[in-house]
Amino acid sequence: MDKPRPSLLRRLLLGLLALVLLFEEWGWEPLQAALARLGRLPIFATLERWVRSQPPWAALALYVLPALALLPAKLLALWLIGHQHALLGLGSLLAAKALGTAVLARLFTLTQPALMKLEWFARLYPRWKAWKDELLAQVRASPAWLATGRLVADVRRQWRLWLRGRDGSA
Repeated sequence: MDKPRPSLLRRLLLGLLALVLLFEEWGWEPLQAALARLGRLPIFATLERWVRSQPPWAALALYVLPALALLPAKLLALWLIGHQHALLGLGSLLAAKALGTAVLARLFTLTQPALMKLEWFARLYPRWKAWKDELLAQVRASPAWLATGRLVADVRRQWRLWLRGRDGSA
């Protein structure tokens, strides 16, 4: 028997969530690595050691508070968009999202060992990760994703050919 298809609203919400997750996934590692390099500076290295030393509930607070702190910036960006400042609002929203992703990625790396000591977190995190990975795998296997990948590869190839032609190294 075939599985029933999800409702249109559910599919739209899952699509929107998938886009957010793809953005986070795309930026998570490189942004975390950039902040890790910053962590080599003495003041940040001291701060990172302190974050790593926190007990589980303090680690949870350290992870959640920056996300909440960026909420006003995101709301301001939406307000700007709603008041005919679309480019400024969109730029602010993207900057807040990128900054938030960078900070949360680094904080998660630093706090994950402590967070995994919380029973509920250790139980829910693997489920969340498996669900997220499955959703992203479905998106990456979709015809739209595959077609976009081919288009991007074609554009890159054309760009490289154009650059080679300009350099005279053709």
